[in-house]
Amino acid sequence: MHQVIEWLTGYDEKQQQALIASKATFETFFQQATLNPNVHLIKGLICGYRVEEITNQLTQQVRWLNKLVDELAKGKKMEKIMRVN
Repeated sequence: MHQVIEWLTGYDEKQQQALIASKATFETFFQQATLNPNVHLIKGLICGYRVEEITNQLTQQVRWLNKLVDELAKGKKMEKIMRVN
């Protein structure tokens, strides 16, 4: 899970733990993140919404994370989750 979050946001495990300890909001979490340049490759449905069509930036970012975690939980290979050819 930490690897997936790091791929999406650039936060290593230590930074992730610091954000948890500080009780950072999703808004702060994503404002301070360095998003992976391949986030545009995250597509598909999550909670009935197509992530690529969500117009609210914060909601889309949260749903990207949700989609990646969902893929991980379903046993998808890390190369696919991290959008590696």
